[in-house]
Amino acid sequence: MQCRPALWMSALLLYITGIVAGSAQVQAPRVVHQNGRYALTVDGAPFLILGAQINNSSSWPATMPDVWPVIDGMHANTVEAPVYWEQMEPQPGQFDFSTVDMLVNQSRAHHVHLVLLWFGTWKNGEMHYAPEWIKTDPAHYPRMIDERGEPIQVLSANAPANLDADRRAFSALMHHLAEIDASTHTVLMVQVENESGAIGAVRDHSAAANREFAEQVPQTLVDALHKQPGTWQQVFGPDADETFQAWSVARYINAVATAGKAQFNIPMYCNVWIQYPRGYQIRGHLLPGFDYPSGGAVQTMIPVWKAAAPAIDILGPDVYSADREVEKEVLSTYRRSDNALWIPETGLGDAFAPELFYALGMGAIGFSPFGADQTSWTLKPGQLPEAHAANYALLGPMDRVIAQANYAGELKTAVEEAGKPEETLDFGRWQALVGFGFPQRDGEEHAPGTEHHAGRALVAQLGPDEFLATGIDARVTFMLAPGTSGHMQILKAQQGTYDGTTWKPMRILNGDQTDRGLNFRDVPQIVQIHLATY
Repeated sequence: MQCRPALWMSALLLYITGIVAGSAQVQAPRVVHQNGRYALTVDGAPFLILGAQINNSSSWPATMPDVWPVIDGMHANTVEAPVYWEQMEPQPGQFDFSTVDMLVNQSRAHHVHLVLLWFGTWKNGEMHYAPEWIKTDPAHYPRMIDERGEPIQVLSANAPANLDADRRAFSALMHHLAEIDASTHTVLMVQVENESGAIGAVRDHSAAANREFAEQVPQTLVDALHKQPGTWQQVFGPDADETFQAWSVARYINAVATAGKAQFNIPMYCNVWIQYPRGYQIRGHLLPGFDYPSGGAVQTMIPVWKAAAPAIDILGPDVYSADREVEKEVLSTYRRSDNALWIPETGLGDAFAPELFYALGMGAIGFSPFGADQTSWTLKPGQLPEAHAANYALLGPMDRVIAQANYAGELKTAVEEAGKPEETLDFGRWQALVGFGFPQRDGEEHAPGTEHHAGRALVAQLGPDEFLATGIDARVTFMLAPGTSGHMQILKAQQGTYDGTTWKPMRILNGDQTDRGLNFRDVPQIVQIHLATY
């Protein structure tokens, strides 16, 4: 009898511990979807990544002081930073997590979230960040063999020893993250490899790879693509080499990600060096293995990757074209019913800033320009990416509100294009006419546009007759949709800001501030407007 109180207390503590652990697990970052739309949830609610990726060689104590002025100056809420396999495992089985700890601790100190980039087997289609003990032992850790029988600077995805080594290292990384971040959720996602695939060959021609290539296509892929059985050559014809390489790389990365998730189950994604349209290549045409890494999750290989790598939550395109049509085409391709739209890399220049609004209009969970540090590789000391910073200063205070509206399907955006200074956003009973550029004078037929076609606007429906509007170099005018009876009137237009998801009104707008629409120039401004009819 004397033991019963102690046993009861032990049982109670175990019960409470289980509740806390279960709560932490439920609240961990997740990629969720409903009605064909996606959200990244953080602490149980949709979160919009306003990210900034640092340069490849900037995750070092000596260079991080050049990172934080840009992250802070951009108003980013998330930093993307690499973890280097060669630094983390300098000798087989000996792990050094000092860089990981530094990144997590400094991110917390600067009040931002962190996306870790695993630079393991692949970086830009090659093996740049593999440890020296792998680079110097090709007999045990085989490289790909090209069509001429020559080895190239790419580890073979068909070699079990390579997979075992990467999988062991990545598992150790994720185990360590579970120890230091399971309850804090500083780390939102992990990128598994970087722009994977092969530069230098279309597929691996090693003896092991050739044996696999001569075999039947796995039934899983045949069924997923609705193909007839056969060898790779029989099933895929002229695309057989690239498809085989995509299957091999995706299967390899799926095994790495699966092992990592067994240690710490948070979202994992792969970024993609995409296929650019004809004319963007020096050669004038698309050559897998030369114009882009063969085997990566490029536009034409997305179905193969979805079949081979179910442990990868997102395939995210790296978009380095500021051509509006190219941007829209690429974003539309990766926005799929089975894939959340996430742009892990894009250009740092001002011309790329409007792309964020295209992405948001397509339901993106986040966006991140590359090269955000003052190491002089992309930015010099004192420099900031001004247009991206303006975007984030505008959207940052309401990032949770935007994420929720996007997940609910209540958000629309407009982006200025050459020869298109106006756009109408349709919300059923109501419409929002967006005109770009100033001055927009009374009596003029159209908005004047901007010099660099950089205007952008965002409108979210908060209720049947209530909207949130904001933008840069844009005027938003609300009206009743054609065929709707009655006359429009503004009951109230409030300028304000958000504290989390709580609206904090600053002043009521009227007169010149509403008679000529809601005007958004280059100063961050958010307006909630309540409409009615009479």
